[in-house]
Amino acid sequence: MRAAGYMVLPLLCALAACNQNSNPTSGQTSSNTAPAAPANGPQVANTTSVAPDGHNKMPTLAPMIKRAEPGVVNISVEGTVEVTDNGAGASGGSSSGNPLFNDPFFRRFFNLPANPKPLTEHVHAVGSGVVYDAAHGYILTNYHVISDANKIQVTLSDGRELPATLVAGDEKTDVAVLKVAANNLTQLPLGQSRGIAVGDYVVAIGDPFGVGQAATFGIVSALGRNNLGIEGYEDFIQTDASINPGNSGGALLDMSGRLIGINTAILTHSNGNVGVGFAIPIDMADAVAKQLIAHGSVSRGELGVVLQDMTPSLANAMGVTGVIGGAVISDVKSGTAADAAGLKVGDIVTGLDGQPIHTSGQLRMEIGNKPPGTKIAMNILRGGKQMTVDATLRQPEGQPKMAALPATKPPVPEAPTQRMAGLTLSPIPSDNKNYGKLNGLYVANVDNGSDADEAGVQQGDIITSVDNKPVASTQDLAKVVQTENPNKPSLLQVRRGDSSVYVALG
Repeated sequence: MRAAGYMVLPLLCALAACNQNSNPTSGQTSSNTAPAAPANGPQVANTTSVAPDGHNKMPTLAPMIKRAEPGVVNISVEGTVEVTDNGAGASGGSSSGNPLFNDPFFRRFFNLPANPKPLTEHVHAVGSGVVYDAAHGYILTNYHVISDANKIQVTLSDGRELPATLVAGDEKTDVAVLKVAANNLTQLPLGQSRGIAVGDYVVAIGDPFGVGQAATFGIVSALGRNNLGIEGYEDFIQTDASINPGNSGGALLDMSGRLIGINTAILTHSNGNVGVGFAIPIDMADAVAKQLIAHGSVSRGELGVVLQDMTPSLANAMGVTGVIGGAVISDVKSGTAADAAGLKVGDIVTGLDGQPIHTSGQLRMEIGNKPPGTKIAMNILRGGKQMTVDATLRQPEGQPKMAALPATKPPVPEAPTQRMAGLTLSPIPSDNKNYGKLNGLYVANVDNGSDADEAGVQQGDIITSVDNKPVASTQDLAKVVQTENPNKPSLLQVRRGDSSVYVALG
């Protein structure tokens, strides 16, 4: 049951208390009531007796928030980003914002390098996350929180600090899944974002500005926000519950403590909250997370059309009446699912699988959430006539059927694990001849001058064991190297081409 009526109780009880004060029935004075004051003198508000149940217990969200807090975590990341040296000179001033530095003639005139050297800059950022699967240690957060991370640390509400690895991320929806090795995790129960309505009460929990976990309260201000240019696929829940930098990846809860959204963005001119925050609906985040965990990527079906919103002016120009909203097909790509289904330029899509379509962004998001091979039914308006068109979504051109998990740095920042720094590792790619035949970690990159480089580890190697212990994941690697003797090199067994070699690292 929603809590909309629940929060009105203080007002009702306040009115009841006023009636009681104006018509006293007893001369007794309670020890916890405000002292009496002369009728014509200053008054003291009698707030202690204003309670919905008559026992001085005010409405509170504290029990629900207390139960939910263990399911929300702090995420701290360290990494590097590439910046360009555009010839600012010894003064150290940045020139990246001046377009003149991108002009080849200008660079030659001032004897600046023709090809600026890429530089790296160390970054540190904080965000939030939610425990998605306590049994397997999966944490759900925003992709933008960890996109540049070399090291990820998760801090639980009980103070435990844990290294985390990136399972996979999806930039188009801004969803990422992390994994930690921990016991006694508490996951948040999943709600259904499709069941919420504008005006429902919500609570946002996260780590604003990195000061520590905090909860804020508000309502659902709007649903289905899209075309904001924040992400590739948008269907945001808008809320006035305060969301600030550091809250990204945190939880948006209903009044039962169920997770209905992942806080992700705000609209602001001051880098602070102004009451316009956005959360990814949990229905979308859950579907994306399941694909990321199972396949390491998100496979999206494609219809093969170019869409735009049906506006009143466009409807008038097209001679369409009685249609409010929808998505107009402005182009149909040859050889696509739309072409095979018989969709035409000028068709207006008003429904998909029994659900009304109001905007082109909504239709794009709904189709993007479905894998290739999904059969869909569209309600369209063509030449003033309503009809239904069935289509089967296809694999987008150039999209692999199965992608490897994104490469992640081993979560081993301290000695003796520092010897692994410089290695970028990932699961064995699907196009590698050893895929499905060998368990191990694929060496996606070796930093020049690193210990691994000097030891002879090469890009394309597959590490199958460390100190004669098999490793199939970065978690396996972390467990092995964290128990090693720092004064003894690590013994790596590596598959290189068709042969196996040993490498002493450290």
